[in-house]
Amino acid sequence: MDLEEQILHYYLKVFSISLAIFLFVFSSYLFFILNKKIDIKNNFIEIEKGEKIESIYIKNFNNLNQIDLIIIKLYYKFNILFFNKFLHFGDFFINKDISSIDLYKIITKPSNLLNKITIVEGWSQNQLNNELSKHFKDFYPISYEDIIADTYFYKKYSEFDLFIENLKRTKIKYFEQFRNNQLNDEYAENEIITIGSLIEKEGIDVNDKRKISSVIFNRLNKNMRLQIDASVIYAITNGKYNLKRKLLLKDLKFDNPYNTYKYNGLPPYPISYVGKETLKIIYENYKTDFLFYFFDKSLNKHIFSKNYTDHKIKLNEYRNNQ
Repeated sequence: MDLEEQILHYYLKVFSISLAIFLFVFSSYLFFILNKKIDIKNNFIEIEKGEKIESIYIKNFNNLNQIDLIIIKLYYKFNILFFNKFLHFGDFFINKDISSIDLYKIITKPSNLLNKITIVEGWSQNQLNNELSKHFKDFYPISYEDIIADTYFYKKYSEFDLFIENLKRTKIKYFEQFRNNQLNDEYAENEIITIGSLIEKEGIDVNDKRKISSVIFNRLNKNMRLQIDASVIYAITNGKYNLKRKLLLKDLKFDNPYNTYKYNGLPPYPISYVGKETLKIIYENYKTDFLFYFFDKSLNKHIFSKNYTDHKIKLNEYRNNQ
C-alpha cells in the first residue's frame, strides 16, 4: 500500500469514527430532548384543527428553545412519514410530568377528555334540545321512544350521529334483560316506554311509581280510561311549554288522542323521556288492587283507593281540609 492510500485510509477511518461519534452524540441528544420532562403550563390543552406542532408547544409549554422545537418537529415529520401518525384536534388532559414522546402518543389519538350529558327522567323534548345545544352545533330532536334517560359520556368534537347511536345501543342493551318478561307478551316495547313516561310525569318516588304503575295496568286490564292528568297537559301543550295553571273541567273534554280522560287505552306515543329505574319498576309488575289516586299537597304524596266510592270520600276529605 503506497503512502497516498495509507493517508486516504487513515482519513476514512477518522471520518468513520467521527461520524459514529457524531451520530451517537446526536442520537443521545435526541433521546434526551424527546424523553426529558417538559414544563406544561396547564393540565388541559386545546389543539385547533390544522394547528402546527410548534404552535402547540409554544402555546402550552415553558422554557423551550429553538433547538428543542426543531428536534420535536423532526420527530413529528418522521412519524408522519413512516407511521402515518397525525395530530388530532380537540381537548386533552396532560400530566404535569410528561415527555415529548408520551405527549405525542396522546395527541395523535382522539381527545382523551370526555364530556357528560345527563338526560333527566321526565324531561320534555324541548328540555333535551336546550341541553344538546350546549354540546353540539348540529343536532336534531330525539324521539322519546328512541332512548333511555341516563347520564352519557362522549368525546368532545364527536359527531352527533355517533352520540345518538351510542344512546340507541344503550337502550337496546338495557331492554335485553327483560326479553323474557311476561309483560312483553301483552305490550310492545314502545307501549312500555309510553307507560313509563306517564309514570315519570306522575310519580314522586320509587314506591309511589310502583303504585301508579299498578293502577295503570289495573285500569288497562279492566278497559277503564287511564284519566291521567299529565297526559291531558301534554295534549294541551304538546310538551312544548309548562301549562302554569290547574286543569279545568273543559280540559278533560279536550279532543286529543293524548287525552286519557276522553280516549281509552294508552296515548299514541310517550310524553317524556323515561329512565332505567322506572322501566325496572314497570317490569317488576307490582300488584295492588288500586284503581284511583290523587295528589295530597299537604302530605306531598298520592292517596290511593281501590274503588271510586273510597276515592271520592278521601278526595272530599282532602278538599274540605284545604
